[in-house]
Amino acid sequence: MRILLSNDDGYFAPGLQHLHDALASLGEITVVAPERDRSGASNSLTLDRPLSVLRAHNGFYYVNGTPTDCVHLAVTGFLDDLPDIIVSGINLGANMGDDTIYSGTVAAATEGYLLGIPAIAISLASKAGAHFLTAAQVVADMVRRFERMGDRTPWLLNVNVPDIPFAELAGTEVTRLGKRHQAEPVIKTISPRGETVYWIGAAGPAADSGAGTDFCAIAANRVSVTPLQIDLTHYDEQAAVHGWLNGPL
Repeated sequence: MRILLSNDDGYFAPGLQHLHDALASLGEITVVAPERDRSGASNSLTLDRPLSVLRAHNGFYYVNGTPTDCVHLAVTGFLDDLPDIIVSGINLGANMGDDTIYSGTVAAATEGYLLGIPAIAISLASKAGAHFLTAAQVVADMVRRFERMGDRTPWLLNVNVPDIPFAELAGTEVTRLGKRHQAEPVIKTISPRGETVYWIGAAGPAADSGAGTDFCAIAANRVSVTPLQIDLTHYDEQAAVHGWLNGPL
């Protein structure tokens, strides 16, 4: 089995190394990751300059671009053979609810899915980063299950893992995305040059964290697995928009 790994924290991130080590015995591993932290890059592609691919001392390839660049480049020309599965992570911090829109971790997996390859985005739901091994074992078990599957229809899974020892996990739950409140206000400061600058504020707390959501699963120490789709069409609004466009001016 050929496995492509990427992330948004950069090729030097400990989560990526843990992921590589956990999957190394399961197949042929190739790592193509950003040269630096690109958290929040979402699904952006670099179109205004060429990209370069270099190899680190540990054998990982790194790209001077976004997580999406990394997977797109790998799948559409850099690799001699297409991967059977793509895994993005292990992200330091949760990617739940509205986070998935901005997440570079999810974006790397999404690019694989758009290119016809099953993909998993995996995140450790804590900034402490105490139990990367737990997330690594979770994703290794998922890849083993994938290898036994006969159906290789592309799918996209967003996985969040509580930052606790593996033995303390309370199971796995297939979830839906929750929702957050509005983000915190930007933080206004003065730079050393006397210029006014702004930091993006923190994400808001969970607004929809009820039963069945990724937030609820993590709070109960369960692994959250959310199948994602790409179709953004708001079907319930089609009739209303049709009436508005065809009504009198």
